[in-house]
Amino acid sequence: MAAGSGSSGSQEALWNGPAGQAWVDTQAVLDRMFAPLETLLAAQVPAGSALQVLDIGCGTGATALAAARRLGAGGGCTGIDISEPMVALARARAAREGVPATFVRADAQGHDFGEASFDLFLSRFGIMFFDDPVRAFANLRRAASVDAALYALAWRAPAENPFMTAAERAAAPLLPALPARRPGAPGQFAFADPARVRQILDAAGWAGIGIEPVDIACTLPEAALTGYLTRLGPVGLALHGADAQTRDRVVATVRAAFEPFVQGSEVRFTAACWAIAAGAPTRRS
Repeated sequence: MAAGSGSSGSQEALWNGPAGQAWVDTQAVLDRMFAPLETLLAAQVPAGSALQVLDIGCGTGATALAAARRLGAGGGCTGIDISEPMVALARARAAREGVPATFVRADAQGHDFGEASFDLFLSRFGIMFFDDPVRAFANLRRAASVDAALYALAWRAPAENPFMTAAERAAAPLLPALPARRPGAPGQFAFADPARVRQILDAAGWAGIGIEPVDIACTLPEAALTGYLTRLGPVGLALHGADAQTRDRVVATVRAAFEPFVQGSEVRFTAACWAIAAGAPTRRS
């Protein structure tokens, strides 16, 4: 989920602490919720091909495992993430399912992948956490083979994703210390501005850049909603250290805010994303 760490180590601490553990604990719910995105990304891998694939910000491994299942003999898939607990789970899943995927716990901003190591780069919400995205994508560019392709999904603007912002909007009056989102800062909506994304990729040496909006219908069980909203995102982090009374008030208030998304036994929402594509037609020295 997080491919790189901030210069202060804040992302490193976040994803190796409560945020990373929350993703591990809710892996099954999140994978079900984001299954349509996994399908979209895995479809970029030609069935039976011998490509070398890198999943950037692989999290607990869903996209990397799906990509690896499509590869043929000679192909390989590697996932990279800064979160030790998530990478550990991804490795365990690969071993349990007998899927030939490799996982690396490292920062994609500076990790030495080797020259021309990968033919295809994928990412499901893993590219928005770099403190220096140009450096990160330049490093990934060096790891790209001739004619390699990049295909990633990132969130569009917060206003276009009310499900993803409902918890903090509802909880804000009760949690005055809840940090405000800063446009462009490392985090969920860092790539909301497509012009900025294009500038980053262009400065990092990628070509043929395409950024298209995609709206993806997602669901999760209603029974899992309270666990979801109390573990994940800014509110989940804030509740991690809250007293019982504050927690109860916040949970009741936030749960009510999600009622418009509840339809029977399911929670339904639209993930408003950018599908980001780019290529590496030539290698830089």
